[in-house]
Amino acid sequence: MKSKTFVPVLLCAVVSVLVITCGCTAPMQTAQGKQLTVFAAASLTDAFTELGQNYHANHTDVNVSFNFDGSQVLQTQIENGAYADVFASADMGHMKALKNEGYMNNSTVNVFAQNRLQVIIPKDNPGNITSVSDLAKPGLKIVIGTQAVPVGNYTLQVLAKMANDTTYGPDYRNKVMSNVVSQETNVNNIVTKVTLGEADAGFVYQSDVPLKQKAQVDRIIILDKYNLVAQYPIGILTQSKDPGLAQDFINYVNSPAGQAVLQKYGFIVPQRQASQNATMTGVASQRTTAMA
Repeated sequence: MKSKTFVPVLLCAVVSVLVITCGCTAPMQTAQGKQLTVFAAASLTDAFTELGQNYHANHTDVNVSFNFDGSQVLQTQIENGAYADVFASADMGHMKALKNEGYMNNSTVNVFAQNRLQVIIPKDNPGNITSVSDLAKPGLKIVIGTQAVPVGNYTLQVLAKMANDTTYGPDYRNKVMSNVVSQETNVNNIVTKVTLGEADAGFVYQSDVPLKQKAQVDRIIILDKYNLVAQYPIGILTQSKDPGLAQDFINYVNSPAGQAVLQKYGFIVPQRQASQNATMTGVASQRTTAMA
């Protein structure tokens, strides 16, 4: 009888050891290193994806995850409790709103990139559009952003500036708006509709056409006197569990290497940042010369 009762006891002991062992090792097995969550405007999708890959390559213990959408959508998500360490907006308005509401570590917010608007048209140009003046022709299908999304707000400002110029006339804005068939909540949707031929033209940022889609569209430049320079701010959220890591990522975005990636995708380096980068490059060059 004793031998029969010993087996269950022994099995229970073994099971207990296994449970304890699993309980101790499970967190180590599931740990995937440090996690950094970045909320970024949709227009930053390609550039920030590459920045994230580059950052991870040099910090293999850090996993960078992104949430790309319209800046107004990201603001709402943060206000409703969504977690993020870093927020990068396509305009100052949504960043200022979060700063005023206490969601941002205000001292960390800085402008890391700039952008300008352009008009894109399908390569086969079904609307026969050769200049921005043609956008007022009746019967066209134009896609813009909603007024709440930065690219849409900038578009309305550009159209208003053009309507105030005798070159286009006071009716220009209304004529263009009468051709608008869709207002999108993020700029990626505008690019998609134009590349698929669902629209004759769309207002986007000069950085917005992905490299793989550039062969599918042509662009029409908006003169600087009518255009606007979009400011892209970035900063750390007060809820971040690792603000030091968040700041390190922002430092990389602002570094010469990070800015080179942004320029590759059509973004403009802010003048202040360009000067700092030039100084850093010059110092590095002097050190290399001295060592030689």
